[in-house]
Amino acid sequence: MKQQTTISKREEPEMLSPDLAFNIERMKLEFLNCSDIMYRNCSISGLDRATLIYVDGMCDVQAVDEFVLQPLFEHFRSSSRVDEARKVELKDIFIPSLKISMAYETQQVIQAILRGETAVFTEGNAFVLLADLVKMEKRAIEEATSEKVVRGPRDAFMESLRTNTSLLRRRIRSSSLKLENMKLGRLTETEVVIAYLEGVVKEDLVKEVRSRLQKIELDGIIHSSNIEEYIEDNVFSPFPQIQNTERPDVAVSSLLEGKVVIITDNTPFVLIVPMTYWSGLQAVDDYTDRYIYATFVRWIRYTFVHISLLLPSLYVALTTYHLQVIPTPLVVSIASAREGVPLPAVIEALIMEFIFEGLREAGIRLPQQVGPAVSIAGALVIGQAVVAAGIISTPMVIIVSLTGIASFAFPVYNLGTAYRMLRFPLLVAAGVLGFYGIVLFLIALSVHMVTLRPFGVPYMAPYAPMSIRNLSDVLVRAPKSKMRWLLPWLAQGRTARFPKQTK
Repeated sequence: MKQQTTISKREEPEMLSPDLAFNIERMKLEFLNCSDIMYRNCSISGLDRATLIYVDGMCDVQAVDEFVLQPLFEHFRSSSRVDEARKVELKDIFIPSLKISMAYETQQVIQAILRGETAVFTEGNAFVLLADLVKMEKRAIEEATSEKVVRGPRDAFMESLRTNTSLLRRRIRSSSLKLENMKLGRLTETEVVIAYLEGVVKEDLVKEVRSRLQKIELDGIIHSSNIEEYIEDNVFSPFPQIQNTERPDVAVSSLLEGKVVIITDNTPFVLIVPMTYWSGLQAVDDYTDRYIYATFVRWIRYTFVHISLLLPSLYVALTTYHLQVIPTPLVVSIASAREGVPLPAVIEALIMEFIFEGLREAGIRLPQQVGPAVSIAGALVIGQAVVAAGIISTPMVIIVSLTGIASFAFPVYNLGTAYRMLRFPLLVAAGVLGFYGIVLFLIALSVHMVTLRPFGVPYMAPYAPMSIRNLSDVLVRAPKSKMRWLLPWLAQGRTARFPKQTK
């Protein structure tokens, strides 16, 4: 039996009716049980000539009364019949500076009202006037809280999309700065802006970003992290492949390097693609201080970064399998401190690491006034208690404390989170195989990092593959007159190979 195929027809958009009462009933049915939807009638001689619909709290009510409702009253009072009002161009009755648009479809009007615009329905007209009188409460531009600087700018992104785009325009006053707008989320209709510098960025990169964003099918986009997981190449990697920042100067610097910035409405953090490993270790102060001091601080940062990953594992490996490497006086000191401790070194380290991470999480979740005090007091009390009880040795408390301090040296928070998570499997490898386990783990980690290519750019660039001319901003921060700011994979004519997106 031949199978029948059904071809679904495309739904036609619902058009507005010239009947005012019908349109208003349609809107009331759509916004049923929505107490924040306001209806204002313009009645002359007992007849409704127009109705205004807007969202309370998203619209400037005073401006609605002054610039929309009063002109409508005056217009209809001067018109003796509805037919005469129908002949007049209604847009001309409002002040010229008021942004007015027209909509003929019901869905267009619904979306405009939900954006905060005021919809003006009139009798006898199968269209609606949309007045842009959006006024929503928002916080002022404040200093960035997650990326502190000494000499850099103090402004930060906020939850307003247009405020964020204006912060970019203030710094790049060129028509080459392109801001492409799109909407994501079936229910939220969240506005997302793709920002890039035309002539600097590779067009293939922009097309790839645009394509990945258009493939996102979700009911709602709440913040930028919802987008991040859907467009990154390897979702199973512990390392971040998309940089996020709340600093406009960092976003502008990335644009000048040929990267793409993704701005999401209702979130103060923007996304920067592509991200490399070394860009996650660079701080804003590296470019505001003198290059000699910036290079010195960068070396300290790199040292602390590796201490945060390796120090507990090295201690466990040395005290468990490789005592012959440690000088004899130090071995005696460690042995005397561990006398009476019932647990092996690897279990000690895992317990203390879990406690430290728990205290860090508690300090974040507690109120700002008591969070730091509780975390510091908890660390002191618990550290002293476990040593006095003979459960944990004193050297282990010192090692974990140094590791915790070193973990705060990461300029990018999510890169530091990756290292904190990797400490635990590395500890297990050191406790089982000693130095061999550490070396095998680091080899596997290096291979994984080298194979990462976020948006076609090698994650370990410019070291893998090696690019001599781009090493002036990695281990050292060369004088600005000697630096080459543009990455060769982004600014030059090389073709990037975009891997297939991981589902």
